[in-house]
Amino acid sequence: MMTAFARTVILYFLIMIGLRLMGKRQIGELEPGELVLTMMISDLATVPMQDFGIPLMAGVIPILTLLALSMLLSQLSLTSLRFRRLACGAPSVLIREGVLQQEAMRRNRYTLDELLEELRGQGITGVEDVKYAVLENSGHLSVLPWARTQPPAAERMGLEVEDDVTLPVVLVNDGRLLRRNLEAQGLDEAWLREALRKEGLDSHRQAFLLTLDETGRVNCVRKEGRA
Repeated sequence: MMTAFARTVILYFLIMIGLRLMGKRQIGELEPGELVLTMMISDLATVPMQDFGIPLMAGVIPILTLLALSMLLSQLSLTSLRFRRLACGAPSVLIREGVLQQEAMRRNRYTLDELLEELRGQGITGVEDVKYAVLENSGHLSVLPWARTQPPAAERMGLEVEDDVTLPVVLVNDGRLLRRNLEAQGLDEAWLREALRKEGLDSHRQAFLLTLDETGRVNCVRKEGRA
């Protein structure tokens, strides 16, 4: 029982580290090579996890080999445009200036029903409303409508709009003080205690969330059921 537990834990963390090395992507955003690598690693991990007669290293070594190969290919893709195009492919334009590119659709085996479904998902009902539709390497369809069909922006209307978008920094997360974030803002616990006092709290443990944005505005969410 302990052997099975230890094998499972080791392989689990090994796969998690490998997926982190591949980068932060969702399954639908994986390129073909990355998807194949993920499936192969999963299959290799299940064999020593289920069959105790197979040495653990028989699963670990192939997994490490695949991860090393993946990192090598990623590095080659960064340094060589020709290799990147060969390994990852190139985006394809499916709609150009409102006209369907039928040859590109056939080459990518992309059906008209799939195209129309993607357009409807982005709030577009007609092909003629699209200037460009690009099928990316990940399989995602990037749709660029004509300027006349886009909502008017303040810049195009000649309006002066103050940019009030700020990026808040989390200082307290579920009652836990993030000291590194606090120090990065040039603040100390005395400032934090004063900010909490203004919110009617005695301790950061009573706060579910406390953030500070670039304008100095504090947003505090009290833990439910706490005084």
